[in-house]
Amino acid sequence: MMRSMAMPLAKLVRGRGLHVEDDAGNEYLDFLAGIAVNSLGHAHPVFVDAVARQAATLAHVSNYFATEPQLELAERLLRLTGAEGGRVLFGNSGTEANEAAFKLARLNSGDGTRTRILALENAFHGRTMGALALTGKPAMRAPFDPMAPGVEHIPATFEALEAAMGDDVAALFLEPVQGEAGVLDLPAGFLARARELTAAHGALLVLDEIQTGAGRTGEWFAFQHAGIRPDAVTLAKGIGGGFPIGALVTFPTAADLFTAGHHGSTFGGNPLATGVANAVLGEIEAAGLVENAARMGILIRERITELASPIVAELRGSGLLIGVGLTAPVAGDVVAAAQREGLIVNAANPSTIRLAPPLIVTAAEVDEFAARFGRALAHVAAA
Repeated sequence: MMRSMAMPLAKLVRGRGLHVEDDAGNEYLDFLAGIAVNSLGHAHPVFVDAVARQAATLAHVSNYFATEPQLELAERLLRLTGAEGGRVLFGNSGTEANEAAFKLARLNSGDGTRTRILALENAFHGRTMGALALTGKPAMRAPFDPMAPGVEHIPATFEALEAAMGDDVAALFLEPVQGEAGVLDLPAGFLARARELTAAHGALLVLDEIQTGAGRTGEWFAFQHAGIRPDAVTLAKGIGGGFPIGALVTFPTAADLFTAGHHGSTFGGNPLATGVANAVLGEIEAAGLVENAARMGILIRERITELASPIVAELRGSGLLIGVGLTAPVAGDVVAAAQREGLIVNAANPSTIRLAPPLIVTAAEVDEFAARFGRALAHVAAA
């Protein structure tokens, strides 16, 4: 099998729906959506109208004032997450949302008795210093050591979770699906057990739904598959549909930990960002795109299985967040071959292809994907 097929970085210049075009006029089917960001695809009329309409009205004010889009989005997120009675703190990105959640965990100190924060090995929570401390990838942390103290990384096993949990734990951070690690699913029942243990020991259960939220897994949020209620959820990516925004949603169990002055952001929650996010989430809801993600995710899996490629070992994830596990570390070659076929996918690691198409994907576009992906897989398998 081939080992290195590097391609020059394409310069994309325009897009519509699931299709983008580069400066040489080449067209691509986008099955990555800006890494699970472009929920409505490219240049969706709802997104375009929301940007123009809000920019023409009120784009930014300081956080000394409230605005209608901000309040509307906070209420919407509380409703969609099931966190009514909680609070929402806005930022500009996923890593900022996790920084806020890190500070929330510190506030759950139990008068100084809770000094430990647990996160998972292979986890990815961002690249700023607090979020990086939570990230369970030693190679990413090493150049920036020492990290913020108190964070421990454990394997995603029941045994490790039960052994690590105690009354001195302030919070447990989890991704319901570990996207950057290769779309790795947690063991069945893991979220439910994590909820039981954190509740019993007074620790916060903080779920990073930056990649899995906004309908991507076939539910509004991935934790809803497990039927649990966390203490806090971090959001970004798909809630803005391409406009930068992040949010920390705190459920009533954690809503009172932050008080005035504990955290803030100049741009976080400004009317332009929140106005666009309201429009994106409103369209996802009105157009039934959460349900579409569930249906199209099943169809994509069926089409990949029908390809019967000798280099595909397994399929992971749910909805429209899919990890294609390969039999060899040739993901980079598959990505390059796919790009030559006019298909954008991503190598989450050397042996995993990540698929995260826009939630608007249709059955016809899934068939188009399967044809292009099949040719890419066949080319790498034959090399």
